Amino acid sequence: MTHYQNDSPDDGYVSKSQRKRDMDALQDLGRELVELSKDTLKKMQLPEDLLTAILDYKRFTAHGALRRQLQYIGKLMRDVDPEPIQQYLLILKGESSEHIAWQHLLERWRERLMEDDKMLASFVSDFPAADPQQLRTLIRNARKEKQDNKPPKSFRLLYQAIKDVIPEPGKPRLQQQDQEDDE
Repeated sequence: MTHYQNDSPDDGYVSKSQRKRDMDALQDLGRELVELSKDTLKKMQLPEDLLTAILDYKRFTAHGALRRQLQYIGKLMRDVDPEPIQQYLLILKGESSEHIAWQHLLERWRERLMEDDKMLASFVSDFPAADPQQLRTLIRNARKEKQDNKPPKSFRLLYQAIKDVIPEPGKPRLQQQDQEDDE
């Protein structure tokens, strides 16, 4: 007498084909990770064994060794939540809607600050961590550059200063704190 497992979603049964598709997806995610730079990988705060496996992959040259290492990375990925990794990769590719909206916010603030001196007080009240003196200097220099048709060095530095003050959505607070500690 043959017993078949019930295929209803309530009993937690997952078909072998679905498990294989899930493992292939994790391996593909691992393949995207191995293409990133060492510095980018370290910023992602991956588990130590996964980071080591990815860095080892970069050292290998033989096709068979690369294939096996990729399978090993896929196996390690089973113990990791892939969602934050996928979100980070979308941000790196510029495909995250939250990241794009954040960049637009930074651009709008830069334009407002360039157009009106009164916006600086509003910006500092909204973001108390901002250094008004530094921003005032950057705004003045950026306006002068624009007037003299010079390269927009201060204009870019103003964007960077705003970026340092306005937190990126979806970025873990711990990671932002680590970056501040490094500086």
